[in-house]
Amino acid sequence: MLAALVPTVLITAIGIILVVSGGSKSLSLVGGILVLAFCATALAGYALGARLVTRGATLASVQNEFLSQVSHELRTPLTSILLFIDTLREDRVESAEERKRCLTVVHQELTRLDGLVGKLIELSKIESRQDAFEQHPVRVADLVRDALASFEAVRFGGDADVRSDLEPDLVVYGNRAALAQALANLLSNAWKYTRPADKKIEVRARADRGNVSISVTDNGVGIPRSEQTAIFEKFERGSAALDGGASGSGLGLAIVRAVVEAHRGRVEVRSQASRGARFSIVLPLYRAAS
Repeated sequence: MLAALVPTVLITAIGIILVVSGGSKSLSLVGGILVLAFCATALAGYALGARLVTRGATLASVQNEFLSQVSHELRTPLTSILLFIDTLREDRVESAEERKRCLTVVHQELTRLDGLVGKLIELSKIESRQDAFEQHPVRVADLVRDALASFEAVRFGGDADVRSDLEPDLVVYGNRAALAQALANLLSNAWKYTRPADKKIEVRARADRGNVSISVTDNGVGIPRSEQTAIFEKFERGSAALDGGASGSGLGLAIVRAVVEAHRGRVEVRSQASRGARFSIVLPLYRAAS
């Protein structure tokens, strides 16, 4: 493209000279205008081609990075599974108790692998289709109730002060199960990244300017400002997760964002390190036709 750009610039200069020097000579004037029109078209084509090439290179880079991340996430449980299977196959385990422990680890890793693949498939479906969900009017109180029920299964009865403060009669248009799962993901994160003692989590829903904001607030370790955008990317985990050794695949918040954007909404986060975090799902307020 550079080889084509230089001659085009030179021809443009010639066209300008013809227009300026043509004066009343219609042949020179028309010739100069035609040359300039040709050059303008060529330059537009060059700009469009450069943009497409750049976009293609960026897309290829993103795809390669994603494949690398997926490969890394899949390799970890697969390596563990192969190690324990080889141990059992070669009869290096003598006691029944040790054999049972090996099988338990294999089962845990297979469950983890199945969950990871399931989340990737779910995320791919959501991102490839904006109409991935069957949508209906949904009461916010109902989806919050569903999310809290799912959250109870995650925390296994652990002690926490979980409160809800919902403005009455709020309705959004969407898929109840998908939105409840997105909210449950936020509740699960609030649980994992809040200190064991004195856990406090609040679910709050308010309407404002035609939108409904459903927020989950915790008193946990918080998120540094520099990480608040990256944590929504696939396989990205904040420093609190890495330092604390919390389990997870780095797909939970990516799924939350994909679900909410498929409902024409957005996810917001406000947090400071060591001062807790507030994640908000903002969706259009549904009003029934009168």
